[in-house]
Amino acid sequence: MDLQIPNLRHLRVFLAVCELKSITRASEQIYLSQPAITQAIAKLEKQLETHLFERHSDGMYPTESGILWQKRVTRSLDYLKDSAAELLRDPSLKETLSANVLAQISTTQLKALVAVCDVQNFSIASRNLGVSQSSVHRAARDLEKLLGIALFDKTNTGISSTDAAKTLTKAAKLAFSELSQGMYEIHALQFKDVSTISLGSMPLARTTILPKSILRFGDQHPDVNIKIIEGPYPDLLHHLRHGDIDIVLGALRYPSPADDVIQEELWNPPLSIVCRDGHPLLSLNQVSAEDLEKFAWVVPADGTPTRSAFEAIFDQADCPQPSRIVESSSQILIRELLIGSDRLTLISEHQMEREIELGILKILSYPLEHTRRPIGLCVRKNWLPTITQSHFLSVLREICDQFR
Repeated sequence: MDLQIPNLRHLRVFLAVCELKSITRASEQIYLSQPAITQAIAKLEKQLETHLFERHSDGMYPTESGILWQKRVTRSLDYLKDSAAELLRDPSLKETLSANVLAQISTTQLKALVAVCDVQNFSIASRNLGVSQSSVHRAARDLEKLLGIALFDKTNTGISSTDAAKTLTKAAKLAFSELSQGMYEIHALQFKDVSTISLGSMPLARTTILPKSILRFGDQHPDVNIKIIEGPYPDLLHHLRHGDIDIVLGALRYPSPADDVIQEELWNPPLSIVCRDGHPLLSLNQVSAEDLEKFAWVVPADGTPTRSAFEAIFDQADCPQPSRIVESSSQILIRELLIGSDRLTLISEHQMEREIELGILKILSYPLEHTRRPIGLCVRKNWLPTITQSHFLSVLREICDQFR
């Protein structure tokens, strides 16, 4: 389903009618004619393919769809209000940015801001939006003029977003995400659930938890799409905090990486040293850190939990770190390097479950109980999942319970 973000002015009209239960009273409060309000509501109902109000003799009351939409619209506009409050805390902006100016901002302006901030380039932003570069440039500059603040600075390589632009962009993305959630809920209520769950996945979850969860969930929700985004943890966390994805699944970080996210531990498997079948170390009765140091390794990048556990093996044994290493988190590359050489890796056995079952790879006997890694979910602290998303989380928890 192609989701088109509604006009922000129509959303404000909708909330006014919900609050006052009357087009007449809403007209008096927001200084808009009754025909204009009626037209705004009609456009929203056409876009959402549902009735938002029931007309009674004593006023207008939201339908079941209208109640769902009211909740999501309120949360959406709250993100924008909070961003304005954050900008107003900057003394340099107090004289130029009015707390009420957000009422004048349009959806088009915010979409242009988000598109430009994402790529730091007006030309690429216009292609991504499917509109002319002049349209994007005009919308962004009109927003700057409306706010009375600079959103972009010129650099030697093009443009860069100001702090104010980053603050407003994050709020706009979260607001748009909230509206998308609402549209999914209404569509599921009126027709059938064809929503999309966007999930960021780290390596440890990709070969066990996630495939099993998707298969089980798909049996119950065949029309729901699941979008998997892979990448380094900092990138996934950024996308989560900005509303681009709903959930991050993988190794948890302690302390919590940000104050606007929460983590839920689902599973804490230990790591294992994995090698090819026939590796020289498999013939030893007892393997020492000194033995491990003699071989080449494949390890993840600095700063990752597994890399820290790898280094701890040798630090605790007062042994030098292996000097011949390849840095990679690609399971395909790790597997091929292990099969074709005497390299070792430190990894959860579940990530190489199929290869171990087939006897292609082996687990090396070495005490690693201290390397248990908490695996789980990371979501935004104030995220309100749809019923469908809640069902997917329940399936993830059920699958993880099987591994405990």
